[in-house]
Amino acid sequence: MKTFATSLTDTVTRLQKIRSQTEHICKPLEPEDTVVQPMIDVSPPKWHMAHTTWFFEEFVLKPYLPNFKVFHASYSYLFNSYYNSVGNRVQRAERSTLTRPPLRDIYSYRSYVNEHLAKLLENPDDRNLNEMMPVLELGLQHEQQHQELLLTDIKYILSTNPLLPIYTPAKTSEKADHVPATFLDVPGGIYKIGYQGDGFCFDNELGVHEVLIHDFQVMNRLVTNGEYLEFMESGSYTDFRFWLDEGFSLVKTLNWESPLYWIKQEDKWHRYSLHGLEELDPNKPVTHISFYEANAYANWAGKRLLTEFEWEAASQAYPPQQGNFSDSNLLEPAAAKIGQHGLVQLYGDAWEWTYSAYHPYPGFSTAPGALGEYNGKFMINQMVLRGGSCATPSDHIRTTYRNFFHPDKRWQFNGIRLANK
Repeated sequence: MKTFATSLTDTVTRLQKIRSQTEHICKPLEPEDTVVQPMIDVSPPKWHMAHTTWFFEEFVLKPYLPNFKVFHASYSYLFNSYYNSVGNRVQRAERSTLTRPPLRDIYSYRSYVNEHLAKLLENPDDRNLNEMMPVLELGLQHEQQHQELLLTDIKYILSTNPLLPIYTPAKTSEKADHVPATFLDVPGGIYKIGYQGDGFCFDNELGVHEVLIHDFQVMNRLVTNGEYLEFMESGSYTDFRFWLDEGFSLVKTLNWESPLYWIKQEDKWHRYSLHGLEELDPNKPVTHISFYEANAYANWAGKRLLTEFEWEAASQAYPPQQGNFSDSNLLEPAAAKIGQHGLVQLYGDAWEWTYSAYHPYPGFSTAPGALGEYNGKFMINQMVLRGGSCATPSDHIRTTYRNFFHPDKRWQFNGIRLANK
């Protein structure tokens, strides 16, 4: 991980803001909502709140606060995620079994750790400060990642309830205008890829290297629901010609006929959102699709997906505009607006599938100890996504940020941006 020197005052302010935001996200939930795990990819909200707290306890307080006593001896076993270096843990698929400890104890745990973090930062040991601050920063970034996961997991959890409950009312119900798709030129050449700044980045962004990119054209906005509906209505979910074989087998096995959360009622398409069931807006970006679906759509449209290197080159040619992030409280992708120029929706709204496998950059190395398990061991059988989504905190994203998921995953706000063949 790479971080930068920042004042203790700024760090304390950010810590309070980020820690309170997690609880704000969970505030609309009933206690019963916080223990549900409908599929292995989704973690119960109560677990998210406890795990992000355990991270600070394990990696910040235990090493750096003298005489610190853990809140509960069993919590490391209960709320460790995948850190083999730390010890045994409850397996991911079994997190819903944690009906105990009760939710009130988790809030007490969060308060306990917050109080001790404040104590640590009141008068830190100067000898440990340079070593501690990067770990503390990683903890803040880690919690912001879980805030996005909380929103997407909550959406999936509530969508499996027959009542299709509303998480929070919509801010607006206005229908969006149609913005025509155009393709913008990105000149070929040698592009530097990877993080070059002085601020924080994850280790998977490091290893600045040069990549040769040929001239290409990139779509000015994300693919819309209406455009994807044309793909569906053309029968393309049953046409093997557009699909990778593995994806087409998955479509047949799982009976996929539309993106996740789409529901047809009275001959009209609706989609479940965090605001409840809504009629499909054809001009908003299509989301909650797998890599296989994104690639099949691109083939059907006579286009292709960008590589992650082309995506980064496009962001250098057309600097990203302010996007729709979780800060807007829309909690859904927003449509492109008439009159916008350049590449819109490059930041926020929907993570953009790329046709790039999640591999290490040249010179990548893992950090020593447990924190070395953060990214490197997942660099296999996954695809890279870029740009952030409507569930991402705005101060958490960068053009070099590399998200990654297995190609069948659909519960995140994943969308499509096309390149011309």
